[in-house]
Amino acid sequence: MTAQDEAPELEVWIDQELCTGDGICAQYAPEVFELDIDGLAYVKSAEDELLQDKGATTPVPLKLLADVRDSAKECPGDCIHVRRVSDRVEVYGPDAE
Repeated sequence: MTAQDEAPELEVWIDQELCTGDGICAQYAPEVFELDIDGLAYVKSAEDELLQDKGATTPVPLKLLADVRDSAKECPGDCIHVRRVSDRVEVYGPDAE
């Protein structure tokens, strides 16, 4: 991914306490999400590193926005949060209005 491919105004994070480990997110957007050995989903950096710190965020690549949005909508654990970076308002996920 290059800087041009990212939508810096949106970021995504996963609440692992609610993650059910179904892996739907990794099926929709494997470039953004990955299941770890603990069976839970995590976001990945633009460099493909698994980000395991609690509340870790990663930019949403513009070309994957629909897949990330669908991941949030279909997640059985309601644990995927997509928010605007500028004001931290959730636009997709369980806390979206």
